[in-house]
Formats: sequence, structure tokens, C-alpha cells
Amino acid sequence: MKFSKTAAFCLILCLAAANISAQRTEVTVEQEYLSTVEDVIIKELAIAEDRDSKLVSLQYLETAIDSGRSSPDMLAALDLLAGEGVFSQARTNGRLANNYPDIRAKACDLLGKMKTEESKDTLLKVALADNEPMVTTSAIRALGDIGINDNNEVVEAIAWAQKKYAVLNPTSSMALEILVAYEKLAPSVKDTGSMIQSISSIATNYNYVTPVRTKALDLLKSLTGR
Repeated sequence: MKFSKTAAFCLILCLAAANISAQRTEVTVEQEYLSTVEDVIIKELAIAEDRDSKLVSLQYLETAIDSGRSSPDMLAALDLLAGEGVFSQARTNGRLANNYPDIRAKACDLLGKMKTEESKDTLLKVALADNEPMVTTSAIRALGDIGINDNNEVVEAIAWAQKKYAVLNPTSSMALEILVAYEKLAPSVKDTGSMIQSISSIATNYNYVTPVRTKALDLLKSLTGR
């Protein structure tokens, strides 16, 4: 009789555990379904023509990324938003109608949080093609955060952007982000030539504030051992 009671108790426990597992599976499936639906909505909002929809898309994306989620649809939405008005252009009476630098900059910030090869590739395109300092600055900061620098392609792109803006529109805020990105990427740099030249350019450019030039000099010393 003791055995039958024990067996019955074990059976009840097994059934309860199976029921809990089934409930968890149902919740997981439901969560995955809702996440997929949300990602589709996010992408559709990003594609929409009006600026407000794009802002809502960015809000959804930020919440999802901060919670640790990522998906191909999310990446596609950020890729689109980061190039809005540059790689995808809408014109009204010949005028560019979707030039939203703030949206592109925010998309770059979020791409930096995803830390994938794909997000790095999008940011490289932005850093090389965008002519808005605030967007390029965000792209450079995000590239430094991601830290991927295969074949020195990221460092070379940052150096190119630094040279371009040093002539067109030198800003201390961008120069600072460039230096911070170089610091983060330095361990992965195989050929430091372009990076050293870029940092030296910042250190000797009096268009930049003294703290930025000082940081450039300090970084040069740490990299060259002098």
C-alpha cells in the first residue's frame, strides 16, 4: 500500500510538472508570435513616409533592444532608418522630403547596441556617405562600441571621415568621439598608420578645443610609447 501511495504521489508530481512545462511552452510560443508581429509592425512603421511613424518605430526598437531582443526585421528597420534621406530618398517638387538627420543619428546609436557584423556594415556605409556631422558622429561612436575592425576597414573609414570633416566642418564633439572610438579599436588595429595620422591631425588642429587636442596627444603617446 505504501508503494502505491508513493507511486500515486510521484504520478501527480509528474503530471503537475508536465502541465507547468506545457504552460511555459505555450507562453514561449505566444511570446515568440507577439515578438514576430511586433517586429513586422516596427518594420512597417520604419517604411512609412511620415516622420512620426519613423519616430514611433525607433521607440519600439529601443525598447526591444534594451530588453535584449534582436531579429532580422529589427535590423532591416534600423538599416532603412539609418539611411533615410541618403540611401533612400523621397522628393516633392524636386526637393528632398525625407532628410531626417535626427532619425538617422538615433538609428546609428541603436545599431551600436546590436553589435553584429550586419550593424557594423550599415554604420560603415553611413560614416562614409552621410554629410550631416551629427549622423556621422553617431555612426563613429557606434562603430567604436561594436569593436569589429576586420582588415582595418573601420579604422580606415573613421580616418577618412575625420579628414573630410577637418576640412569641411571641424567640430570638437566629433573629434572627441573619433578619439574614443580609436581607443576602443586600438587592440584590433594591425596597421596603425592611418590612425596615427588621424590622431596627429586632431592634436595639431586649433579648431578643436584644448581638452580634445590634449586627449589626442595623450592617445598618441600611449600608442607610440613616446
